[in-house]
Amino acid sequence: MSKIALITGASRGIGAATAELAAKSGYDVAVNYAKDGDAAAQIVDRCRTNGHRAVALQCDIADPDAVEDMFAAC
Repeated sequence: MSKIALITGASRGIGAATAELAAKSGYDVAVNYAKDGDAAAQIVDRCRTNGHRAVALQCDIADPDAVEDMFAAC
């Protein structure tokens, strides 16, 4: 089983840097974002250059049902 890191707020700033570091450290990465799908897609592309799987998942983490769906998608 591969290691998976789910990073919330990963489309920019500290979250984006954390997602890239996780990919460099051997994790497959789920990039959570609220609104900026284009920015999330760029982070996914950067994570994939490290040879790991990555996916962008839109989710409002204030919504418990949406969070459950996001975990299921991971």
